Amino acid sequence: MKIFLTGATGYIGSRVLPALTAAGHSVTALVRKCSVRGAGVTPVVGDMRDRDTVRQLAGEADAVIALATPGDATSAAADDDFVGAVLAGLRPGATLVRTGGIWVYGDGDGITEEKPLDAPAIVAWREAVDRRALTAPGIRSLLIEPGIVYGYGAGIPAMFFGNRAEVRLVGPGAQHWTTVHVDDLAELYVAALTLGAAGERFIAVGGDNPTVREMGAAASRRLGLDGRVVPEDAAATVERLGDFGAALLLNQQASGEKARRELSWKPTRPSLLEELASGPYDPV
Repeated sequence: MKIFLTGATGYIGSRVLPALTAAGHSVTALVRKCSVRGAGVTPVVGDMRDRDTVRQLAGEADAVIALATPGDATSAAADDDFVGAVLAGLRPGATLVRTGGIWVYGDGDGITEEKPLDAPAIVAWREAVDRRALTAPGIRSLLIEPGIVYGYGAGIPAMFFGNRAEVRLVGPGAQHWTTVHVDDLAELYVAALTLGAAGERFIAVGGDNPTVREMGAAASRRLGLDGRVVPEDAAATVERLGDFGAALLLNQQASGEKARRELSWKPTRPSLLEELASGPYDPV
């Protein structure tokens, strides 16, 4: 396939790009500077907010994989505009694979794609944009919803190593986080291109749901602190981190069974606790 990819230089996109080319796809990557290279990759310098460029590149592609986001207060408007430009450009029968996140489901012990949405404030805007894309006529539109992404010492879990003297938890630490290794996630995007049905959502998690206290203790041991952690009152977490902190306080567990069943996805990488304990997240 000819793929139009945004976010190719980001944490997830930098793993999705080589997974796509390894699977034989050709990729046009929209980047802010010409920083991606390789066989099967064509960089185009631009921005996801450039509607004309986005519309043109979408029209030239068999599929669009959207990974870019401003990650700030402009995210809702930027994502909505991007979806509009893509839908205006895609030819009938083409594919749009968007990236969401499991936070939109709120708290839950066995979250599936059928759970009613209960999004915290930081991602409450997603529902309208997701619905617009998933119900767009004439194309095959899919939504990938990752849990906490980890691997290579990056992502949200790196916060546990921010202070060598102590490991401060996000809240009291009893809440579970759903997790997925970034390389397993990259393979899911590739699988969705060929096997995903139109209008479907896929929760992207590896099935390990450690508590924040377990993660903090693993980091503490790695830092030579004998597993000692410093819990934090939930209200203090929200005061310190705002809406982001409120999302990190969600208690979520999920298996990602639908993606395994319908996309033949088989996550195989080490769990987050194994990664925290084995060195990739050690401070430099």
